[in-house]
Formats: sequence, structure tokens, C-alpha cells
Amino acid sequence: MANFTETKVLTFDLFGTVLDLGGSLTPFIGESLEAHAAVDVSADEFWAQWRYRQRIEQYQDTIMMLGHSGYLETVRRALHYTLRRNGIHASSDTVQKFMQGWQQLSPFPEVLAALSQLQSRYRLVVLSNGDPSFLDYLVRERVAWDFDAVISVTSVGAFKPHPAVYRAAAGQLELEVNECLMVSANSFDIMGARACGYGGAFVNRYKLPYEDTPYQPDVTVRDFTELTEALL
Repeated sequence: MANFTETKVLTFDLFGTVLDLGGSLTPFIGESLEAHAAVDVSADEFWAQWRYRQRIEQYQDTIMMLGHSGYLETVRRALHYTLRRNGIHASSDTVQKFMQGWQQLSPFPEVLAALSQLQSRYRLVVLSNGDPSFLDYLVRERVAWDFDAVISVTSVGAFKPHPAVYRAAAGQLELEVNECLMVSANSFDIMGARACGYGGAFVNRYKLPYEDTPYQPDVTVRDFTELTEALL
């Protein structure tokens, strides 16, 4: 069993780990799709396509090194692509209606109780691909939790899992990388953190396989309740 005696801070991914993207967004997507009755795609399928495409947009943004576009811009680009893929005209009005759901993201139900327990031993920090102002809004209004710090990749100019993100966060927190543990439901995030010397807790909410890589998580759990049991 992994030993977390050196761990001083837990850095949390926000989107899909703390915040329930699918559960929050699919109702909005369903309502928006109703205006396009001829389109034969479910809200769940549309969301899966949108999320997949967003990750491609993020990777392209980082690899091309033409300037960091920001999280919500990659969401918008991915939406534009997904609308056209499903035969929907990507007008500015349509895009705006679909994007409104991102203002109503909610945390998974067990998150706040787990954070209350974890704060007794660790500093709790958000380390997210999100834009700073968007993160501030989400943390304040939607998660409603007073984290010790909220760190955006914007300060580095690249999306996770770029190694500069994890190294810069450790430096900002005045810690060594081995004193940080990344908590994420995205396996690429754990892999990137582990490659930089972080510990890694993979919250496998979606029951997905992990990458074939030497950079394996220190612990794999189903949710934040199991995470608390593993770390305390």
C-alpha cells in the first residue's frame, strides 16, 4: 500500500473530478437539442463527442505553441466541431445556448464531505486547465469551498499534462514535487503528474482503463469517499 507520509498538498483537477460535467451538462444539451428535432443524436452521445473533441483541441493548442487559447475557447471550438458533425448549423446564437450550461456545473455529491475530512491533514489546492476568472467563479459559486489556492495553467501557457504545469505549481506552493499528490479522474493528468515526480490518486469515476505507461497511480479509487479512506 502506498505511503503518503511525505505528501503535504493535494492538487485537484476540477473538470470531471470535482465537478460532474456529464451530469451537469447533459440536461442543458438535451434542452438545446430539442430545438433541432431532426437531429438524431442523444444528449449523452453529443456530450461524449464534445468532450472527446475538446481534449483534441487542448492537445493541438499546446503542441502547436501558437499562444494559449484558454479552456473555454477550446470548449467553444469543440462545440463548433460537434455541432457541424451532427448536421447542426453552428451559429453564434446556437453556440451561446449550448455554452450556457458551463455556468451551472455542480460537484459530485460526496466531494464536499471528503474535502472537509482531507483538510485536517493536507493543503487542498485546485490545479486546473480552466481560465482564472472561470475557476474563481466555479470555486466560489458552484463548488463553494475555500481551497488553499486555485492555480490555473494559464500562468504556464499550456494545458495539462504538460510537465511545466506540475513543476510550476509545486514551485508556487513552495514544495518539492514529491510533496504534491495529483487527484484526478483523468488518467492523462495522473500520468503527467507522476512523470514530474508527483504522487497520483486516480479517481476512476468512469471505470476506464489506465494508460500502458511506467507512470502508474499510487492509488486508484472510485470516488472521493474511497479517496478519503485511502489518504487518511
